[in-house]
Amino acid sequence: MSARLLKRVLKEQEQQKQLIEEEEEEEEELNVGESKSPDSGARSSKNPFDLLNEGDDGDEDKADQVDAPEVADETLTRKRETPSLKSTANAVSTSNNKSKKKKKKKSKEGSSSTDKHETPLDVSLDTLSLDFNFSTHQSGPNKPISENAKAREDLVKQSTPSILQVDPKYLNVENELCRIFGSKVVKSFEKSNQSSSSRQVRGGRRGNHHIRKTVLISPSDHWPRWDGSLSMEFLETKDGYHYFRYAHSSSYDQAQRAFEAAQAIHDLNGVTSVLLFQPYHLDSLITMADYFKFLGEHQMSADVIAKCLYALECAWHPMFTALQGNCQLKFSHDSNKPLFKALFTHMKNMDRRGCNRSALEVCKLLLAFDSDDPMGAMFCLDYFALRAGEYAWLERFAEDYRSDTSLWMFPNFSYSLAVCRFYLEQEESSHNTCLDTTRASSADLMNQALMLHPSVLKKLVAKVPLKDQAWTNILKNSFFHSDQIGIPSLDHLINIYVERNYLIWRLPDLQKLLRDAALVIETLEHNKSHAKDWACVRKEAFSSDKNEYGHLLVQDFSDTVQTLPPDNLQNFMVDMREAAQIGDQVANPPAGGHAPAPRDVANRNPLAVLFESLLPWVNYGAAGDGVVDENQVNEQGQDNEDH
Repeated sequence: MSARLLKRVLKEQEQQKQLIEEEEEEEEELNVGESKSPDSGARSSKNPFDLLNEGDDGDEDKADQVDAPEVADETLTRKRETPSLKSTANAVSTSNNKSKKKKKKKSKEGSSSTDKHETPLDVSLDTLSLDFNFSTHQSGPNKPISENAKAREDLVKQSTPSILQVDPKYLNVENELCRIFGSKVVKSFEKSNQSSSSRQVRGGRRGNHHIRKTVLISPSDHWPRWDGSLSMEFLETKDGYHYFRYAHSSSYDQAQRAFEAAQAIHDLNGVTSVLLFQPYHLDSLITMADYFKFLGEHQMSADVIAKCLYALECAWHPMFTALQGNCQLKFSHDSNKPLFKALFTHMKNMDRRGCNRSALEVCKLLLAFDSDDPMGAMFCLDYFALRAGEYAWLERFAEDYRSDTSLWMFPNFSYSLAVCRFYLEQEESSHNTCLDTTRASSADLMNQALMLHPSVLKKLVAKVPLKDQAWTNILKNSFFHSDQIGIPSLDHLINIYVERNYLIWRLPDLQKLLRDAALVIETLEHNKSHAKDWACVRKEAFSSDKNEYGHLLVQDFSDTVQTLPPDNLQNFMVDMREAAQIGDQVANPPAGGHAPAPRDVANRNPLAVLFESLLPWVNYGAAGDGVVDENQVNEQGQDNEDH
């Protein structure tokens, strides 16, 4: 038989099967209609397979008993009948139809039973309510209700977004640079950097590993693979906040001991050797970043800090939701301190590049990770918010961050909220909208700021500088004459504010706002009791006789960067923050006005004294005050040569 004939026969057989199945379905529908009618017992024609259906028309309880004879009858009929196509099709179709009928009957009965026993919605909701402690029913009905209410309040507290919630798209510096300079300029700059880096890597062997994408920074392709030497462990959950802490591996602890040994002998080469074996050692990376910063290599310093943040983010716990503002990393744990140092330096690098919105998001992270604010993020948050144009957010932050209104007592917030309200008033007037009368005006807020912190004005006039004759006349007033209040904590915060925010006051509109407020206060000179009331407010807000913010250095909030000779840094490696603290004591003497005692140079090597004199924090006193004359130095040098 040819292939064409075989295909034709198979097609005819398939068509016959379809016709037979359609006829059987029509007969079954007719049989179902007759079974429902009252005279269903008398049937005109009997099909031998209909005998099997009689059991189904009877009681449903006999369904399981009928299954066995059905199988037996099917096997007998298949053996007795001729193996024709029609009979096999009938047998298969009837068995399938019977199973379908059984399923339909069961589903109908199940639905009818559920309709009969349907319970109201309130009862079902009560049955679904879970009681976590069954013994509470014995003590009284009020206890589970209060526990459920408390759980509900905690859930609402966790669901409300935090004021310190970070937007990840603003953490990317490249996005903000594209908004400032345009995408074409940024892309051309990136291409030039890629070509230079490819020329450097061309001679060496390129790595084939995959660089993990992170949120805080954009990692480079030439960085080494993440070695997993850092991890993060979960501590507890308290008041809706999750507490975490970084943990070190054994190899990291070994590198830490090598770093401490190199730091003890001031060996910078020892620090670089630690990075050769442990490329993501945090303290070594931060030390090298400070070294490059003092050399003036700001881009290299920023790259090292980015590598440090890359390692810190790769170690995050799966439960650590850093951008939501509900996770805490206490600075009191030594393993958490590198994160705060790296984030603070990264924030300053963003500010140096003009990315104020990105710096604001990093500042939110610093404040969210530890509510105690060990790095002083609170005292530069207002600056970045004003520079980024986030005026409405700054007002909302001052209202929502703390339950009371204590933020405006700080000098930076008292002045920045007045500036913020000034720009919001300009926006409302430009959009022809009604001014918000429920809030104080910018002029009133500026008057309050000057009455609360009058010494800020004299420091701003000297720092900005403001050289107009009107400012000279204003400073002659006794209320603005002094630049020291006499409260150590407040004087230190005022120095930080002026060093951080003086650039804002170079705008003519803000200078006019400040001058008008100062002139208004001059007219109130006769009201001495009013000034005494504000002095009492200052004394009550900052009641401590010690500087509570002495750990915050003024130069950490400055735009200027001190540079040192490379040879001096090579031979004199100390903790840069401790060295800066020594220098801050000279730059910012205590309230008594006494600077640190000058160092004695008698009986010392002149070459060592020369190198030491290059350091900005070294004080040898004024001319003629403890200074050795030239003859003594020459005699000391001759004695050293003789020996």
